[in-house]
Amino acid sequence: MLLQIHQALLADDLARCRELIDNAEWADGRITAGSQSGLVKNNRQLPENAPAAQEARAIVLAALSKSPMFLTGALPKKIFPPLFNRYDGDANAFGNHIDNAIRHSPATGTWVRTDLSATLFLSNPEDYDGGELVIEDTYGTQSIKLPAGDLILYPSSSVHRVQAVTRGARLAAFFWIESMVRDDAQRSLLFNLDMSILSLRETYGEIEPAVRLTGSYHNLLRMWAET
Repeated sequence: MLLQIHQALLADDLARCRELIDNAEWADGRITAGSQSGLVKNNRQLPENAPAAQEARAIVLAALSKSPMFLTGALPKKIFPPLFNRYDGDANAFGNHIDNAIRHSPATGTWVRTDLSATLFLSNPEDYDGGELVIEDTYGTQSIKLPAGDLILYPSSSVHRVQAVTRGARLAAFFWIESMVRDDAQRSLLFNLDMSILSLRETYGEIEPAVRLTGSYHNLLRMWAET
């Protein structure tokens, strides 16, 4: 499932993140690349222990904790602390790759199974040319370029790339989620069921079918979740 979350980062938080990272010192993006992805990765990245990265990371995590759509779509068990990248100039693309299945976070000392990958766009589309996130999934190839503050969630098992940026700069936060429900198809079913229940309640109130469907949702979650 590909899920776009509109305004995952609101205007004030977005402005503060941009203020922090715009004035930071960027390093070679291969500092966090695996053996395969390092061969095709050509961008810049904020070091994880940089003060600007730490403060911006806290802003993003706080925003995600208040996003019902993110919590419902990802069902997060663990979140790898967000990282920040930049594509511009000669460091402007990331070729086809699949994210590592397991990642270790120096910031938290924990291991995270990467069920979901996330990109939070921090630059507006009109500020740069190229830079599309291209994801190959079961429904074909998806090309994604979202407004600043919007986030895309997609299975970490997907082959994906970032097209070359030919004008301006593309800034983003990226991170991974270990979900309580590791199977993408099961997460999709739960998400669609939850959205349908919400629509029923908004239209008809707390009717009996909505109550029964809510019970089905939680029974499925109880069956599939790992906590």
